[in-house]
Amino acid sequence: MAASAPGATGLSFEAARERLGRVSPALSGADHEMRASEEQAAALKALNRPLVSASASVIEYQKTLSIDLTGQKDGFSNAANGFLDSLPGQFPPEFAAIVQQVAGRVEQALPGLLSIVPDSLDFRARDTVLQPTVTAVMPLYTGGAIPAVQRGAAAGVALARAKQAGARSLSEIKLVQAYFGQQLAVALLAAAVEARDGFDRHLVNARALEREGVIPHARVLQVQVARDAAERAVIRAEMEERTASDTLARLLDAAAGVRPTTPLFVNSRPLDPLPEFIATATGNHPQAMAADAARDLAGAGVDLARSRYRPQAFAFGSYNFNRDNALPTEPDWVVGVGVRYTLMSNIDRGHTLNAARERARAADDAARDVQKTITTETSRAYNLVETARRSFLLLDSGIAAAEESLRVQEIAFREGEGTATEVIDARTALTLARTQRIAAAYEYDIALSALLAASNRAGTFGDYLARPDRISAP
Repeated sequence: MAASAPGATGLSFEAARERLGRVSPALSGADHEMRASEEQAAALKALNRPLVSASASVIEYQKTLSIDLTGQKDGFSNAANGFLDSLPGQFPPEFAAIVQQVAGRVEQALPGLLSIVPDSLDFRARDTVLQPTVTAVMPLYTGGAIPAVQRGAAAGVALARAKQAGARSLSEIKLVQAYFGQQLAVALLAAAVEARDGFDRHLVNARALEREGVIPHARVLQVQVARDAAERAVIRAEMEERTASDTLARLLDAAAGVRPTTPLFVNSRPLDPLPEFIATATGNHPQAMAADAARDLAGAGVDLARSRYRPQAFAFGSYNFNRDNALPTEPDWVVGVGVRYTLMSNIDRGHTLNAARERARAADDAARDVQKTITTETSRAYNLVETARRSFLLLDSGIAAAEESLRVQEIAFREGEGTATEVIDARTALTLARTQRIAAAYEYDIALSALLAASNRAGTFGDYLARPDRISAP
C-alpha cells in the first residue's frame, strides 16, 4: 500500500494522533480496564454495611412423637386412692358410712377407667409450609481485613491508571515511528531514484565517450555495474516504502492508506537542560505510578495477612414472615452478636504473613529501581536527541561538499581527464550524505518521542513541531 495510492488520506501528525486516539484497540482496552478497576473499587466501598438477604423456601415435613403415659397413670391412681381414702373423714358421722361406701366403689372402678388410657401416646404430623425470611449480617470488626481489601482495590485503580498512561505514551512512540517511518521510506526512495537517474546520465555520457574513443569499454562496464546496483537499491527502497505505508495504514485503521503531510524535522536549537527533563521524569511517570501502585497493593496484602491473627465480630438478625406455619423449633425472629476467632488454621498464618512482607519489600525495591531506570532512560534519550540534531546540522556542509565534488568529477570525466570510478565514488558519497541526513532527522524524531515519554511529557511532541526553529527534511 503506497503512500501515494489513489484515495490515500492526507493527515498531519496531529490529525494522525487524534485519529489514533479514536481507533486504537490498545488505548480503548486500557480505558476499559481503567473503568473496570474504578467500578470494582466502588463496589467494595460498602463492605462495612449490613448484608441483607431475603429468602423463601417451601418445606414438606413429617414429625413423629411418642409420649410414655405410664408414670402419669400411676401418679394419678395413687393420688385418686389417697383422696378417696381421706374423703369419709371430711363429712359428718351420719354420712361417713355412705361416703365410704361410694368412695370404695369408685376406688374399685378406677383401674378400669385408667385402663382406657394407653400406656403411650404416638403422634405423627405431616405438613407443607412456606418460610419467607429476611436475614441481615453486619461486620463489626474484621481485624483490618475490610480496609485491606479496600486499599488493594484503590491500588488496583492506581495501577490501571498507570497502565492507561503507559499505553498512551507507547502509542505516541509507535505513531512517531510509523508516521515518520513512512516519511523516511519516501525520502530514501526519492534519494535512491535520484541516484539511479544520476547513474543513468553518467552511463549515457560514458557510452558517448566510448563511441568517440575517449574511454575504453571497461570504464563503461564500471558505470553499468554501478547503475545496476542503484537500480537494485531503488527496488529495495520501493518495498520498504510499501511496508512502511502499510504499517501506518494499519496503525490508523485506514484501508485506503495514509499520506503524511508533516515532514521529518529537526529543531536547530538545543533542548532544555537535562535536569529539567529528569525533574519531570521522576514525577507522575507511568512506570513510577505503576511501581507505587504495586507497593500499595503489597502493603494491603500485609494488612490482610495480619488480619487473620485477629478475631472477627459481627451482628446478625433474622425474621420469619410466616410465623403461623413455622416449625416448633424455629423462632419468629432472632438477633444477636457473634465473635469468631481461628484457633488453628490449615494454612500457616505465620508463613503467609512473612510472604506478604517479602512481597512488600520486593515492591519497595522495585519502586526505587524504577526511579533509577527512568532517570537512566531519560538521560540516554536526551543524548540521542542531541547527537541526531548535531549530526543533521553538520551534514549540510557535507552534502554541499559532496555535490561540488560530483560536479567537478563529472566535468573531468566528460573532458577525458577523470575516471568513471571517481564519478561513481563522488555520486555514492553524495547519496550517502543525503541518506545520512534523512536518517539523522528520523533518529531525532524517534529519540525525541522516546525522551518525552521517558520524562513524562508524551503529549508535548506537537510543541516541538510548532517551534520556529524547526528544519524540515529532506
